[in-house]
Amino acid sequence: MFFDDIKDISYEGPSSKNPLAFKYYNPVEIIDEKPLSQHLRFSIAFWHTLNYNGADPFGSNNMIRPWNDIDDPMTLAFKKIDALFELAEKLNIEYFCFHDRDIAPEGDTLRETNKNLDKVVAHIKDHLKDGKVKVLWVTANLFSNPRYVHGAATSPNPYVFAYAAAQVKKALEIAKEVGASGYVFWGGREGYETLINTDLALELDNLARFLHMAVDYAKKIGFTGQFLVEPKPKEPTKHQYDFDVANALSFLNKYGLSDYFKFNIEANHATLAGHTFQHELRYARINGKLGSIDANEGDLLLGWDVDRFPTNIYDTTLAMYEVIKNGGLYPGGLNFDAKVRRGSFTPEDLFRAFIAGMDTFAVGLKIAHRIVEDGELDEIIEERYKGYKKGIGEKIVNGEIGFEELEEYIIDKPQIVNTSGLQEYMESLLNQYILNFYLENKER
Repeated sequence: MFFDDIKDISYEGPSSKNPLAFKYYNPVEIIDEKPLSQHLRFSIAFWHTLNYNGADPFGSNNMIRPWNDIDDPMTLAFKKIDALFELAEKLNIEYFCFHDRDIAPEGDTLRETNKNLDKVVAHIKDHLKDGKVKVLWVTANLFSNPRYVHGAATSPNPYVFAYAAAQVKKALEIAKEVGASGYVFWGGREGYETLINTDLALELDNLARFLHMAVDYAKKIGFTGQFLVEPKPKEPTKHQYDFDVANALSFLNKYGLSDYFKFNIEANHATLAGHTFQHELRYARINGKLGSIDANEGDLLLGWDVDRFPTNIYDTTLAMYEVIKNGGLYPGGLNFDAKVRRGSFTPEDLFRAFIAGMDTFAVGLKIAHRIVEDGELDEIIEERYKGYKKGIGEKIVNGEIGFEELEEYIIDKPQIVNTSGLQEYMESLLNQYILNFYLENKER
């Protein structure tokens, strides 16, 4: 046991002063005929939770972790798997996600690396037998190793393309073996620094070829999990090919891949793209492509991917509004792709961070459910666009009319009169829902 000093985290309600207890996340609480645990489907990101050591460009490792004194790479890999399951069970989190290179060390050859993976995956499967914790999704790390300096599927070197393909082949086999609900493609270095040395057309074509190969191989081995693309505009490249949802959707449509993919939306990536979290979720949802969420938040004063644990109730309310409108996230979930701050270096801080994030999303869900249930915001939006339900508006929507008919209709009409967009009023309504939730729980 790695966290013997920490008991199982339980729900104690809003009045609790216990820092190691949930205030708002009660996994068995029923909303809309489903427990919160099914609405939220929380997941632990292996890389930030087990592998992050606190180092940054200005300081060395500082995280205090029970496994810090283990030197042998394979022994460390097994122990981290044990620690993951202990952490998940104590937090009552049902899922986790991992890159292939998170869980096992690389060997001198791909064959040796795969043997290491097989041993660790067998250990994971031993833990999975009791069914308490499951795998939400798997992915391949095609960005850390120096071989991927110029990209993976978009590398100018066909040997790198081949290596990446073999790596994803193995990762898909692992995903099937551990019963993962999905598989994520994040193009960590699939992009460019300058067009001066880039064959843009070939790189995009090769990326599409790579994804088609993945689709074909998944069918061949019978992996039926959901394929997901995770958009990000920059970092580590200056311009990445999966810039945002709109850009990535256009790519998928162009190359005949749209039927096979949905999106895994990360909040901090939306910020880097110059969008709100809600924008990316909405764009994916209205196109039937909202599949899963990487739950974190950025810092608007910092221009990089900081992966903070989410604590902004305003953002989680709007996010869960989109999830509810989407009919949920199944088979996706809310993966905490987040890391504690460098100054939060104790094991207790790790638990406190997850509690904060889980409570924040639970509050967001409850407020969003009330907003959807009341329907007040939706009614205002419907009223704003009511002109498209009848008359000339209905004909526009139904495709029954063209430029000539529209000119004839409008040419002698008097001055057009618009109505207010009610933006400030609607924002105040949203605040009212949030404040009412606070006041109701304060009285409990």
